[in-house]
Amino acid sequence: MPPVPQPADLLAAMPFAAGLGIELREAAAERVVGALAWSPQLCTAGGVLHGGALMALADSVGAVCAYLNLPEGASGTSTVESKTNFLRAVASGHVHATARTLHLGGTLLVVQTDLRDDRDRLVGQTTQTQIVLRKNTA
Repeated sequence: MPPVPQPADLLAAMPFAAGLGIELREAAAERVVGALAWSPQLCTAGGVLHGGALMALADSVGAVCAYLNLPEGASGTSTVESKTNFLRAVASGHVHATARTLHLGGTLLVVQTDLRDDRDRLVGQTTQTQIVLRKNTA
């Protein structure tokens, strides 16, 4: 089994996530943990983090989780569906994302990512379906 890439290497492969300021703190097949700091540039009205920033955090951390759980012979994944429930506004501190797999199939992977604030309150929850990409052997 090849070694698990380091969080910094995984983040480097996602320039959009890195540009937003997303951090990967832990990356293993069982669990991927990341965070995003509140900043005024990522806010909507009223100084709260924009839902798109929260979804980008969840999608990025969830995608790493899916990638680390690819079946044999797969070359990557792509998000085919993503659903987020927003439960609480974030107006300071960090949002902490933890992704875990719900389903590991040969064609589809399903990942759930919980978003929590610095007080460990659930801010949102994203469930995404990732399709398994295979190298063209033709």
